[in-house]
Amino acid sequence: MELKRAGEMMIPLDEYVSVPYWFTLRQAMSEMEKAEVVKDGRGHPPRFMLIFNEKSELLGTVRRRDILRGLEPEFLTGLLMDVRKKLFDVKVDPKLSKVPTDKLWKGIEERAERPVSDVMRLVKATVDYEDHIIKVIYEMVDNNISLLPVLKDKEVVGVVRTLEVFHEMARLLVK
Repeated sequence: MELKRAGEMMIPLDEYVSVPYWFTLRQAMSEMEKAEVVKDGRGHPPRFMLIFNEKSELLGTVRRRDILRGLEPEFLTGLLMDVRKKLFDVKVDPKLSKVPTDKLWKGIEERAERPVSDVMRLVKATVDYEDHIIKVIYEMVDNNISLLPVLKDKEVVGVVRTLEVFHEMARLLVK
């Protein structure tokens, strides 16, 4: 049995959504909304976006959830999760008119102008183009990440996601 290598499972860099670190959260959302990652004939919306600097060096990644967290109103960001939940655990009388959200929305629109670098996650690990799937799995599990940059001659050439790794393992194990 021949185990696949990272380079065989990866999505080439030019086929994966990426933006420069100075893009706003609004711009990053726009790019992510337009993007589709196609691998083995299957199209999927990306869960991650790659963030680069001026020299085309990979700085980090941003998940959809990171962007949404970056849009949270400022008054929520310093509160513990239990306190946050209590703020929204309120019964509203359906006969009441719509609760005014203008001020809250204005805050979200302002936060959408923050640079994506404010919410990006630094790269925790990488794999080499020639690394076997076992090394890819190890790095993903050990670092609790779902996307790994793939390097060839010390340059990022693509990414491998848990989706590709899972499909490959299923192909090998489920008969």
